[in-house]
Amino acid sequence: MKYIEDIDVLGKKVILRLDLNVTIDHGNIIDETKIKKSIPTIKYLLNHGAHVLIMSHLGKIKNEKDKENNSLKVVCNRLSELLEEQILFIDDPLSEQLQSCLEDNCLVMMENTRFLDYPNKRESGCDDELAKFWASLGDVFINDAFGTTHRRHASNCGIAKYLPSGYGFLINEELVGLEPIINNVQKPFVVVMGGAKVDDKIKLISSLLEECDYLLVGGGIANTFLRALGYNIGNSLCSYEYLEEVRNLCGKYSEKLVVPTDVIVEDSGVTRRCYVNEITNDCTIFDIGDDTLFKYEKYIQLASTIFQNGTMGKYEDENYRNGTESLFKMYDQSDAIIIAGGGDAVAAVNTLGYEKAFDFLSTGGGATLEYIATKKLKCFEGDKNDSRS
Repeated sequence: MKYIEDIDVLGKKVILRLDLNVTIDHGNIIDETKIKKSIPTIKYLLNHGAHVLIMSHLGKIKNEKDKENNSLKVVCNRLSELLEEQILFIDDPLSEQLQSCLEDNCLVMMENTRFLDYPNKRESGCDDELAKFWASLGDVFINDAFGTTHRRHASNCGIAKYLPSGYGFLINEELVGLEPIINNVQKPFVVVMGGAKVDDKIKLISSLLEECDYLLVGGGIANTFLRALGYNIGNSLCSYEYLEEVRNLCGKYSEKLVVPTDVIVEDSGVTRRCYVNEITNDCTIFDIGDDTLFKYEKYIQLASTIFQNGTMGKYEDENYRNGTESLFKMYDQSDAIIIAGGGDAVAAVNTLGYEKAFDFLSTGGGATLEYIATKKLKCFEGDKNDSRS
């Protein structure tokens, strides 16, 4: 797969896969980072005479009702404002209008690719006929959706099989920015793992434990680790179906895994701090405590390279922000190479104003984790000329 600057796009119809999977609350975009990161590639293509069809996913579509809250229309409107360019929006990813709209328009966006995941998972199942249809709409395919590089979907891996393909500025920025935790990582290498659930990360956590020197856990993920170690976690979020697997990791990597010793909980409507052996059935864990932060600080001070995914708690609520913000303050005083990956982590960094504490902010969540763990990008594997897969 070639770099965008090595492809002649003059007069070409370009299918551009972006990651515009942003959080939308009551019609308002919570964090615009992914949208803004897509702009350089779009502008390059327009400035070099291309007609561009933008595609992206948004959320997960498991039923017809999910489509109501996951339309890309609001994203299209905001992108149009930021670009100061008119974008024609096609509200059906299989519309016959897609066959001709690029002839008369320089910039087009089609509806959420995952609308075709219900009922048959044609997008996420990399349906070949769907990939052929989308490929037929253009002359060139440019993938700039780093956040989905760990997926083999019709809109990335599928299209790449049928069109001359390249990757854009965002993916290139990610590959360069993540290099310090891909090759010749400076040790000690510390991973700080937060977020809600273990479910999507368990295999990657296992891989990262082989690579890193220490892995510090927080957020909902920490609840599963605490429960696997025998602690009561009350009403807290937990991936119970993975307890045995997590328990095995705790045994195998006991020297590397570091879990909270105290937490901040909501107990019958009251926020309080308690040690992990004091948690009662009425408690819900929402953050890590001061003793845990003191312990984690020692590992952060030792580190030469730090990677953070997710947050330490429900940072959106001031009552449960201290864990995440305190770690960011520690990073600000560290000389280590510090990289954050994932929408939640980057949103927290931007919300709390600690961008300068990080050497690189990756837009990928699972994609970043898998790239670190496997050194491969699955979405490129459909392209015969890719040297990065």
